[in-house]
Amino acid sequence: MQRSITMKDVARAAGVSVMTVSRAFQKDTSVRPETRDTILKVAEDLGYVFDSTAANLRSQRTDFVAVTIPSINNANFADTVAGLSEVLSNEGLQVLLAYTNYDMAQEERAIEQLLRRRPEAIVVTGGKHTVRARRLLEGAGIPVIEAWDLPANPIGHVVGFSNAATMEVMVNHLAAQGHERIAFIGGDVVADTRGADRRRGFMAAMKAHGLSCDRLIEAGPPPISMREGAQAMERLLALHPDTQAVVCVSDLSAFGALTECQRRGLRVPQDMVITGFGAYEIASICVPTLTTVNPFPRKIGEEIADLIVNTIKKPTEQQIRKIAPELVVAGSTEKVSEMRNR
Repeated sequence: MQRSITMKDVARAAGVSVMTVSRAFQKDTSVRPETRDTILKVAEDLGYVFDSTAANLRSQRTDFVAVTIPSINNANFADTVAGLSEVLSNEGLQVLLAYTNYDMAQEERAIEQLLRRRPEAIVVTGGKHTVRARRLLEGAGIPVIEAWDLPANPIGHVVGFSNAATMEVMVNHLAAQGHERIAFIGGDVVADTRGADRRRGFMAAMKAHGLSCDRLIEAGPPPISMREGAQAMERLLALHPDTQAVVCVSDLSAFGALTECQRRGLRVPQDMVITGFGAYEIASICVPTLTTVNPFPRKIGEEIADLIVNTIKKPTEQQIRKIAPELVVAGSTEKVSEMRNR
């Protein structure tokens, strides 16, 4: 079996001490640039991979950030992780990812396992957790960032927005067009806490406009698929055939609702108005394009990373960084001239 290349091999080939080789691989090194370049080239030529584990044990650093997300196939969360990872990698930090499947008990287990590895910081999606998960985070002794929400009682830092407020903006948009019979398609309000907040915002806005908010259709456990969105639209039309507009908890469920309307010969937006959430790629390429909300998921990740980097360098007081989602008006609501008075 071939012998592995060691730090001693690199030191011998570069004509320096083992300590100098070790220092050359550190981010904030005192080794002269020309010497470091020589060492790194020798290491590359020999195929040597620096063992950061032992070095980090000596420095009490792990150089990774723990992150929990509800779903690994959600484009919004993927964009958040991408923005987070790119900024952190420039600082020599990597992401250790765990997904919770929209299950707070599973999130609790993930948090416990991640904290055992002593990350530099931990990022959790949402501001609602089990009692024990919250206790674990409060006692972690590292920066804790809650994302994609504005919790009433934050554990540490926050980078997010009000999911309820985004739906109020959407309802205001529809009400301004003259729609009154507006429905909401969402998921399990227990499992999907952000979806529950969007539904709460929808109901508050409807009441503020003096409109009935009894057209609430549950599409199933999160994440809601296109098929489940179509099935929810089918149930809505069976229960409330006079519905004028539908606010969907996500773009995927909105696309499903849109296709169900098309199957039934209902024109969007002439016969039915549909809106989504998330500004997914599908919202901009379907026919008609979907009116949606852009929560700027990548910016959320970048802001989290910036906060982590600054906090690691110099611990700071609690920071609440608010993201301002944007209403994106598109073809599924825009033809005001064809509004109907029923």
